[in-house]
Amino acid sequence: MSGTSSSTAGAPGASRAGGASGEVLVASDLDRTLIYSAAALGLTMPDAEAPRLLCVEVYESKPLSYVTETAAGLLDEVGRSTVFVPTTTRTREQYGRIHLPGPAPKFAICANGGHILVDGVSDPGWRADVDRRLAAECASLDEVRTHMVRTADPAWLLKERVAEDLFAYLVVERTLLPEEWVKELAVWAEGRGWTVSLQGRKIYVVPKPLTKSAAVREVARRVDAPEILAAGDSLLDADLLLAADRSWRPGHGELADTGWTAPGLTVLPERGVAAGEGILRGFLAAVA
Repeated sequence: MSGTSSSTAGAPGASRAGGASGEVLVASDLDRTLIYSAAALGLTMPDAEAPRLLCVEVYESKPLSYVTETAAGLLDEVGRSTVFVPTTTRTREQYGRIHLPGPAPKFAICANGGHILVDGVSDPGWRADVDRRLAAECASLDEVRTHMVRTADPAWLLKERVAEDLFAYLVVERTLLPEEWVKELAVWAEGRGWTVSLQGRKIYVVPKPLTKSAAVREVARRVDAPEILAAGDSLLDADLLLAADRSWRPGHGELADTGWTAPGLTVLPERGVAAGEGILRGFLAAVA
């Protein structure tokens, strides 16, 4: 499984994708941070002034996610000058659909930190450590999933899914979803060591010990990174941004909606796909 197209894997400079010891580590969320669905693009300018877009994900033979052409060039540069680590709540299968510009990342983090991929293969030792922590520190996935499905209303529940046997999420009709239900679920989950995040049409319920930051720290240790840069837009990215030396968030998303801030955080004014360019420019400026 690779996060990049085969056409770029052998390009000049691709040998840097794994990162030499001592290089800055860049850990970035993907959806609505670097890559955007058509619904999340936020193209508010006149059509004639809209940026050219590059499709980076196809699902069921249809284009699904995009970056701007400018962002594609910036991402290629980030991949060649840092240890770039895609850091996502997506499952390994979902991540495998993405073909990012630039050299293939040596490391990627999937399932909100449940898997560290090394050259596309999950590290079994890391996954075993994750399973031990979850068993010791929070309620079981079965208990949480059962409660979610039992209390959800079929009027707005479209799908329910389990990701990698680690966490659960619901796909909902957002316009019909009662805000109070989400708040009640969050309170219920908090007491059992889980956290709730509402992202678009999806409600994620994730064990608190399952974090992007823990996986990123492990990768940073392995590559002896002197500095961590990070970006994200959702509640599930907050621990990642706090763990970084410097971080960025776009002007949209859960964190923006709550006015979330932290030391070393740059809050971008851009919303939608334009924010992806701003984040990548921030990474490159910090490295330079």
